[in-house]
Amino acid sequence: MAATAFSITPPSSSSSLFSNRTPFLCPTSFPATSLPQFKRRVPVLGHVLVQVNCVSERSKQAAESEPETAPSPSSDSASSSSSSSSVAAADGDDADVSAYKWIAALGGIGLLETAYLTYLKLTNSDAFCPTGGGSCTTILTSDYSSVFGVPLPLFGMLAYGLVANLGLQLGREKRKFDTGKSNDETVLVGITTSMAVASAYFLYILSTEFAGESCLYCLASATLSFSLFFITIKRFGLQELQKLLGVQLSVASLVVIALTASYNTAQPGSSSMLETEIPYFETEITKESSPFAIALAKHLHSIGAKLYGAFWCSHCLDQKEFFGREAAKMLDYVECFPDGVNKGTKMAQACVDAKLEGFPTWIIDGQVLSGEKQLSELATISGFGLEDKAETK
Repeated sequence: MAATAFSITPPSSSSSLFSNRTPFLCPTSFPATSLPQFKRRVPVLGHVLVQVNCVSERSKQAAESEPETAPSPSSDSASSSSSSSSVAAADGDDADVSAYKWIAALGGIGLLETAYLTYLKLTNSDAFCPTGGGSCTTILTSDYSSVFGVPLPLFGMLAYGLVANLGLQLGREKRKFDTGKSNDETVLVGITTSMAVASAYFLYILSTEFAGESCLYCLASATLSFSLFFITIKRFGLQELQKLLGVQLSVASLVVIALTASYNTAQPGSSSMLETEIPYFETEITKESSPFAIALAKHLHSIGAKLYGAFWCSHCLDQKEFFGREAAKMLDYVECFPDGVNKGTKMAQACVDAKLEGFPTWIIDGQVLSGEKQLSELATISGFGLEDKAETK
């Protein structure tokens, strides 16, 4: 507040002390907590000029507290940095939880698919093929559908189930606290790596051994496996991935070696099969043929369709049962082991030339079809027309 001057009559004057005083230029009454501060006295023409600063106690307290409450630039910067770090950490946790949700969801889808395929494999049922034809059944019933005698979809069901469980478990852990890269995540990397390598191996077989045929179940499983693999490794930094590279290479090598060893011993006429001695025998067909089955058998014979099989093959017997006793005799059936199976026995040359992948196998108009086929499917593939069906009624 600016200095204020007021006059006081000297004591020697006969007048009263405040009778001729000059009025105050600031309020005449001070608050009970305010006291004027006298700084200097200057005598001027019989009056004493006193410079007074009117300072209230409340103003003094505000002035004293102002340095204490003034924000520090360094503290603001530290607070902002801490806030940014908290937001980044929260965003990172949300991203982790979202990734694990995707892993759990994709693993669950894969579990359902492979459970369905396992059921088909164990019950010898035909798969529903959305694209039509018998490609799905042909591939799913081939020798490549088992590994060391165990149905391949069963391995897939176990792998997808474990991945889904780990995704759910890791998602719950990340909600509670940040555990870093845990052992469960390392296990998840190993499983998804093995699944991706196996899928790549099967896609190679699909393109080389089943050229021209498609299997939507196989492609869907491969897509799920690759997606799980990339979502999992995306969570790891470059340095962490370099540490896990040795583990991934070891897992990939073991998968390739196991699949190759299994398929090398599962081909028709393999050494393990030829070491078993089985004399040739015939199994009688007991089912009576329908008019439609007889007409279809005649049609297949007329176009040169051939059925390749082995006397010990239960699926070959089932295929003949579909036609029945009379119609089965009309088929052009080729027995690949007419002399039985003994040490050193080879398949019939006609079967070797056909490059069979399993039994039974149909060759219709140059098209190779592996596995059992329903009569309606054979009719469609062979071009058995509506007029032919009408004649059978």
